[in-house]
Amino acid sequence: MSQADRPSSTAPGATSPLLVHPSWAEHGRRVLVTGASTPLGERLVRTLLNDSRVEHVMAITAEPADQGLVTDPDPDRLSVVQVDLDKERRIRNLLFGPARDRGIDCVVHLAQHRSAHARGSRVHAFNVESLRAILELAERHPTIRRIVVRSDVAVYQVQRDLPVLIAEDHPLNLGGGAPQWVQDRVEADVTACARMGMSALEVVVLRMAEVLAPGTGSQLFDYLESAVCLRPAGYDPMINLLTTEDACTALTKSIFNDAQGVFNVPGADTLPLSAAIRSWGRLGLPVPGGWMDPLYRWRSKLTGHDFRYAMNRRRFHYSGVLDGRRAREVLLYVPAQPIEWPVDPLGEEPAAATGG
Repeated sequence: MSQADRPSSTAPGATSPLLVHPSWAEHGRRVLVTGASTPLGERLVRTLLNDSRVEHVMAITAEPADQGLVTDPDPDRLSVVQVDLDKERRIRNLLFGPARDRGIDCVVHLAQHRSAHARGSRVHAFNVESLRAILELAERHPTIRRIVVRSDVAVYQVQRDLPVLIAEDHPLNLGGGAPQWVQDRVEADVTACARMGMSALEVVVLRMAEVLAPGTGSQLFDYLESAVCLRPAGYDPMINLLTTEDACTALTKSIFNDAQGVFNVPGADTLPLSAAIRSWGRLGLPVPGGWMDPLYRWRSKLTGHDFRYAMNRRRFHYSGVLDGRRAREVLLYVPAQPIEWPVDPLGEEPAAATGG
């Protein structure tokens, strides 16, 4: 099917031709999930398999299909495909091979390098160019109609003279001095946003609060791994944190919604950094700000931990909390699963540190 054959946008109030596409109206959704072997990806796959509105899930992993990913006894419900997404040719073969054969109509793109120390052209290809290829190829695809892209709160600029409550039109972190981990996420976000309205393809970008859970690439989770957590003296910013359950809920609602655009996805927990440290059962120690970067560089070298203070310096000084009104009003998303803190915020009852 050529670009000209794709259905055009409809006037306000008219029925979108996308809503009567056979795979969406007569049948259930057919969803392709990249990054399916990550904690969030695996939870989303499980959720979709338990949803009667979903006819098929195609889980894309970088690991062999038999290593750890949820399996389903019915191959008509789940297919697992191992694909390295850092090459455009492999993405083309995936979309115009197995995905076309299965009639995939929605792609949920979760694949990102999680380590803050990963850098270089291959990392950039995985973080950015893979999404660019998916978007360009999907516009020519005979069955794909919707792309849901997971983005990150890190794309926003946080500084003293900007609002604490971050709406979708808040300035982005476009400074050239940001680490590649941040730059790649900003570029991927902007790449997806630039495709909105350029074709009949529906594009949704979810800018998620930090998911405080192991295996998610959470900088704060790695930071809280230490028994003593240093923070810059004189600062105690407000932070907002998300669980994998709520992140999965936002993704699911985006799959079954016809709205397009950018949506902030906040979590249920908003609290000062010092309270997060205390609630995680750690000792918070204020130190001069100039000590933070060298001390955490040494921590990384000695222990292999991923937390980089230089990448988090502004958020450790200035508050930044996502405004979720648009997601609440349009996607009907409301965070409902707070983090299971090891120590109650009031200082009671230790529990297991799961982070959601």
